[in-house]
Amino acid sequence: MLDRDLAMLYGVETKVLNQAVKRNIKRFPERFRFQLSEQEKNELVTNCDRFKSLKHSNVAPYAFTEQGISMLSTVLHSQTAIEMSIKIMDAFVAMRHFLVQNAQVFQRLASIEYHQVETDKKFEEVFKRLDAAVPPKQGIFYDGEVFDAYQFVSDLVRKAKQSIVLIDNYVDDTVLTLLDKRNSGVTATIYTQRISQQLQLDLTRHNAQYEVINVQHFNRAHDRFMLIDDEVYHIGASIKDLGKKWFAFTLMQDITTADILNKIQGTTNP
Repeated sequence: MLDRDLAMLYGVETKVLNQAVKRNIKRFPERFRFQLSEQEKNELVTNCDRFKSLKHSNVAPYAFTEQGISMLSTVLHSQTAIEMSIKIMDAFVAMRHFLVQNAQVFQRLASIEYHQVETDKKFEEVFKRLDAAVPPKQGIFYDGEVFDAYQFVSDLVRKAKQSIVLIDNYVDDTVLTLLDKRNSGVTATIYTQRISQQLQLDLTRHNAQYEVINVQHFNRAHDRFMLIDDEVYHIGASIKDLGKKWFAFTLMQDITTADILNKIQGTTNP
């Protein structure tokens, strides 16, 4: 408690109370009585409206602990001081008894609060997952939906953890740029029917600066496929032309990347 509050309770001026303490300073070690720092005083003024009058005070107040308040009864001898000391000590004792008697209640409340926090975290995680944008497995993009189509394929590329294989007969430098959105360490391979001089030049320059994209000649496919790890997507348009006309994309069920690659290797090997 602050000296000004104790002085009011004891019916004396704050100055009188502190003078009585100074005359008996050996009875008040720092654990009984200490002076607030300027920072502590400012925090007290900021957080408690009733201490606003301290803002312009040149003297920082003194704070008394339970032992210090008890010791005050030995240096303040007025009847009011004695009566208030008794009441204050009774209040401290009653508070201590209350805490001891209700320790289990407080422990249970703390446990309930902990479990409530954990439950809130679980709900928050569930809501995050519900709010998360789940990429579609199949659908149609219409002409003019260039950005939506591009975003869809970009999300597929970012989704890959191990490998990306693109089977597309019409490839240019925009496809190389799109595949660069993949995570580090994810391999990228393109199978296409014609590797033009321009594509080879773009590929050489690309691989000199970025993670390597492997391009292989393959002319047995009519449709376009994108293999993301072990998922096989059928895409109805070349990647470089996404959104220019209607096209569909479909996640192929019961077909794996290994199935497609085995077929490619079987047709390219003599």
